[in-house]
Amino acid sequence: MQHTDIKGRYKTIFESYGNPSIDEHIKKIIELDCFLPYSSTFFCVTNTQDLTFEYVSKNVKACLGIEADEMQKKGMRYFWSRIHPDDIDKWLKVLKDLMEFTLSEIPIANRQRMNYTWNYRLKNRSGEYVNIIQNTSPLEFDANMKPIIGLAHYTILHEKLTLPFTASAKFLNVNNEYETLYYNNFSQKLLMDGISNRERDIVRLLVLNHSSKDIANKLNISSNTVDTHRRNILKKLNISSTGELVGLLKLNTHWI
Repeated sequence: MQHTDIKGRYKTIFESYGNPSIDEHIKKIIELDCFLPYSSTFFCVTNTQDLTFEYVSKNVKACLGIEADEMQKKGMRYFWSRIHPDDIDKWLKVLKDLMEFTLSEIPIANRQRMNYTWNYRLKNRSGEYVNIIQNTSPLEFDANMKPIIGLAHYTILHEKLTLPFTASAKFLNVNNEYETLYYNNFSQKLLMDGISNRERDIVRLLVLNHSSKDIANKLNISSNTVDTHRRNILKKLNISSTGELVGLLKLNTHWI
């Protein structure tokens, strides 16, 4: 996007809000990209009204193997189409909950000082699903104070890392320090919603490092029944091993 196009593209927003500072803001973001070193992060200027990327930093090629011009041309729908199929429902839930929290809990005057973080898996050019941690700061809003334009930073982590699906919303206070106003571990919430009461009992005991035999004695059922429940739990949650499940749950021990 050329600098001269910014004002034209966002003419109605500038007229509605009388905030020409965003013009200079975006110019400086684009200029800065020329000097930033290659790393495992890239950034975009997003337009959630038109579902477009108004700018994509050069580093996206190093991170995902995708050319910046290609991603900018194809837009946000193309980017979203690369999200892991198993993450789509959780990703949509994250966006919905963050928006509802903002509109119901954050005063209008504070929304320009908010910052949002969540994660998901996304397919790179090589066909591997890498972990992405997305951090987005809103730059402009519509008449209902929903974000229109945002600055999004994406950090790429190795595909073999197993990350809980989390989201947070932070507010930059008067001391220029971020306060966490919202945090949710969606992996564990979905776990609570997705398994039976008996399976939940077994998961709690697994987190406490009990063996199948111990669990069978405590619940007065056979070891074979415990093993069947364990297999069903892993299948329901699309997790490959009990160790992976226990590791995920121990990140948030209040679940026990």
